[in-house]
Amino acid sequence: MADGEPTRSAQHEQRALRVSMAVSVALSVVALVWGLAAGSQVILLDGVYAILGLGLSWLSLHASRLSAAGPTPRFPFGRESLVPLVVGVQGLALLGTLVYAAVEAIRVILDGGSDVAAGGLAAYGVVSGLACLAGYGYLVRRGPRSDLIRAEAAVWLAGAVTSLVIAVGGVVALLLGRTAWRGAEAYADSVLVLVSCVMLARLPVRMLRQAASELLESAPEPAVQQLIRDVVERVRAAEGLPEPVLRTSKVGHKLYVEVGFLVPPGRWDVADEDRVRRTLRDGLAALPYEPWSVVEVTTDPELVL
Repeated sequence: MADGEPTRSAQHEQRALRVSMAVSVALSVVALVWGLAAGSQVILLDGVYAILGLGLSWLSLHASRLSAAGPTPRFPFGRESLVPLVVGVQGLALLGTLVYAAVEAIRVILDGGSDVAAGGLAAYGVVSGLACLAGYGYLVRRGPRSDLIRAEAAVWLAGAVTSLVIAVGGVVALLLGRTAWRGAEAYADSVLVLVSCVMLARLPVRMLRQAASELLESAPEPAVQQLIRDVVERVRAAEGLPEPVLRTSKVGHKLYVEVGFLVPPGRWDVADEDRVRRTLRDGLAALPYEPWSVVEVTTDPELVL
């Protein structure tokens, strides 16, 4: 691949992010207009959430373009770190939104609640929920191996959960209005905000943990490590090599693999080492990442990676 030329997977990733941005624009406008018309705090929160998602989609698209551009003289190892960095920003922004919404909901409850049309809540929840589920399903199908698309899909899933809570809460408020608990309707909107915040709290925490893990160059998830070990073991067995020293990490789309073999003196030359490198490279190419492998075959224990 030439420098600056995106791979097919990067093109699919960017196309999916553009679609996500377009749908976010439509949903944010609907939510803000509906929320202002209905005087609903939770619908306005959903609109702000959609606007936040729009900005984060743009950030993800920009990060995808830069990371797909490959190495440059200034960034000889590429800019894959942008991917976990953007995921972390998404998590931090979502967490901040939830904290603000929860504080504001508590304030409204302490002030005696607010009057909201329960029917409008239920109708909005159904419409928004179906749209968010459609967006989530589209992204999951388009990029199951892309960290950026997975983060984007998580935001859409969170929106679907919020919409479901709104719909259920609207129905409950309608039922309460026909009972002796009619006064509880005033608190339905704020309670729904708090329930949504609690249900979504794990999502930004998980996104922040994943971003920090990759930025600190930790080992990839166990399933990916096992795939790498299987490839290395096949190479080791085919070449009659001893057990290697293996180090792996994953940053964005890039998978870093360092393998060190300690061999007896006088039995290996550069051509043999190149053969091992090519075999390992070909084996790692089947993985759904961009492998960056380093192979060391040495007779000196101090030089093993």
